[in-house]
Amino acid sequence: MLSPTARLLTAAIGTALVMIFVFGLAHSISTGFAGFWGGLPFWAIAFIVMSMAAYDFWDETIRKKD
Repeated sequence: MLSPTARLLTAAIGTALVMIFVFGLAHSISTGFAGFWGGLPFWAIAFIVMSMAAYDFWDETIRKKD
């Protein structure tokens, strides 16, 4: 079992790396052949999924559970 500090640090690093990868991929799609309007659906999906990842990070590491 990890200590709360180690859990927070590990989750923050992991979530940040996933977000950097996904938003970088969205940027690459939008500036490449697909263009802005072709990449817009991927941006929308990426934003929704990364919001869920951020909520899960908050729920698992920061929120006080009874």
